[in-house]
Amino acid sequence: MKFGESTRKFGAPIACDVRTAPEVPMTRRRILISGAGIAGPALACALDPRLWDVTVVERARELRPGGQAVDFRGPVHREVLDRLDLWGPIWERRTRGTDLVLLGRSGKPVARMPSVMMSGDVEILRGDLSRLLVDRSASAGVQYRFSDRIAALRADADGVEVGFASGSKETFDLVVGADGIHSGVRAVQFGDESKFLRHHGYLLATFSMRNVLRLSGEALAYSVPGRSVMISGDGSEVGRAQLIFAGAPLSRGERSDARALRRRVREAYRNLEWEVPRVLEELDKSTDLYVDQIATVRLDRFCQGRVVLLGDAAWGGTLGGQGTSLGIVGAYVLASELTSAGADVENALARYEAAMAPYARENQKGAERAGSFFAPKTRAGRLLRDLAYRALTSRPLIGQFEKMVKASATDFTLPSQPALQP
Repeated sequence: MKFGESTRKFGAPIACDVRTAPEVPMTRRRILISGAGIAGPALACALDPRLWDVTVVERARELRPGGQAVDFRGPVHREVLDRLDLWGPIWERRTRGTDLVLLGRSGKPVARMPSVMMSGDVEILRGDLSRLLVDRSASAGVQYRFSDRIAALRADADGVEVGFASGSKETFDLVVGADGIHSGVRAVQFGDESKFLRHHGYLLATFSMRNVLRLSGEALAYSVPGRSVMISGDGSEVGRAQLIFAGAPLSRGERSDARALRRRVREAYRNLEWEVPRVLEELDKSTDLYVDQIATVRLDRFCQGRVVLLGDAAWGGTLGGQGTSLGIVGAYVLASELTSAGADVENALARYEAAMAPYARENQKGAERAGSFFAPKTRAGRLLRDLAYRALTSRPLIGQFEKMVKASATDFTLPSQPALQP
């Protein structure tokens, strides 16, 4: 689909305030994006290269491959991907949809949630999506700097002087923090994360493992009060484990200590039955273990002067908050507002914030409930969950349940002004 064609067939509400794009300036403005995960490279893809000279800085040495599957669902997500010409490439790299099977205490199935609810309209591995966005933006002239990070910011009315950890200093017209739920840019500009990060009582651990159960298009979720284990597989030799358990948030030291993280997970799951001993054996062999608290970011403002936050840095939810798709929607909205506002960057940031804040907060509700869905803290809570989802996935209610799942992702109006000018 070309921009300008009707999007009503997707059901997406389209704003009617058609604004005229500014003339291309003689000198491009400089923008620095912190974070080469998803939201940062998505913004780099969405910005008009005739208007912006884009640099992305990433503290890691290289992109993180693999990871969890992420999905896009509903007309808003589809429309954004179409406008950015990403739907086709994502579809080509899509994963196979996965049914979620909730197991009872005996290990037998009690409810099955079909893949359309778990995997959306299209699903892709996070690492594959990151690589796609980085490669596309780099081919358009975006510069990527790995193994560095923003250490200091000094802003005035005309720009932002950035001090890098490597020791260099440069000035940019705009700085974007798209560096995740533990954002370094947010810490430097807005304050310590303890002011903004809300812990929801659970931790998440995930890693790749051998497909020991020979699963194909299924994820099996077993839980006892306060702990759950989910094993998934797509028919290949490699599967994935996701463990969610009640507990206090990680300290800063723990987050960077692989041994401490493995100890924390092992301690939480000792003496648990079902397939847990095999999962813990695979944990010891894993090379891509990710552990973090299930939390959401709550900020009154996404921008201060010419420093703005995007994606998980602004509204993140560790699990269940549509974080990846929301990051791409936010990137598109920010790019669109910057394009339409011309030199009035402050007005563009204000419009971006006004558009994204309510949408993001509605989606965050999923992240707030994720822990209690997978690992209810009581036996009664687990029983009620199983009964509720057995009913919701029954033939009379399955259609309505699907609408409920997509509702928060659909309720949004995209800017009518395209981010990229013809």
